[in-house]
Amino acid sequence: MTGRRVMNFIHAASLVMLLVTVALLAAITTMHFAIHGAEVQVPALKGMTEADARSQTAGLGLVLDVDNRYYSSDVAAGHIVTQSPTAGTVVRREWKVRVAESLGPQTVDVPDTVGQDERVAELQLRRVGLGVGVTAHLPWPGAAEGTVLAQDPPGKSKGIASPAINLLVAAADDASADGYLMPDLTGLTAATALAELKGVGIKPGPVRLAEAPFLPVGSGDAAPRPPARAGTVFAQTPVPGVRVDQDTVVTMTVAK
Repeated sequence: MTGRRVMNFIHAASLVMLLVTVALLAAITTMHFAIHGAEVQVPALKGMTEADARSQTAGLGLVLDVDNRYYSSDVAAGHIVTQSPTAGTVVRREWKVRVAESLGPQTVDVPDTVGQDERVAELQLRRVGLGVGVTAHLPWPGAAEGTVLAQDPPGKSKGIASPAINLLVAAADDASADGYLMPDLTGLTAATALAELKGVGIKPGPVRLAEAPFLPVGSGDAAPRPPARAGTVFAQTPVPGVRVDQDTVVTMTVAK
């Protein structure tokens, strides 16, 4: 009897262990499908209209956020230019997909606001469909407070990407500068570029020498673009138009 009881106990314990194992496997399988069922692939949105992109992302449980707008000669106005995350990325449902919408090709002339009062400059930019991007203030001898000292891109620029113009505005004589607009140094000789940086108190970093790249030839009626001349700047970091301060180190690449 004792042996039979032991065997019965073993059989009962084995059955319990089998049931527990089955329950665990079922739970793991359920969790697997629950987790992976909440994941989706980000669709390719470039070229879609905002309405179509919003409909497709909503159908996948994603949230579309149009966080920027750019001029584009390749993508029609109202269609998506870029997206983040990129197409094919696996994300959880309710993930935010950020996109930039095309404004179509640039059709407005950039006004020259240098010398104008900041508020007048802003009104002039908005009148032609442009906005104000970064505004930096700098005390400048001989300039009235609020006067625009520089802008980027400059007046009459063509082929700009963003409809926002960065301004450098004169501050009161006793004010401290809150930043500068990074000037465009490309095409300047290394000596001229260094002098321009030092003149506004921006720290130049080491000058790099490199072979100037071959630039694309013109297309249609556009004139061919010659390569950078030896001794001139053809690349820089930071790029023109961003806000910098006196702690920023500027790196220039000069053609050999």
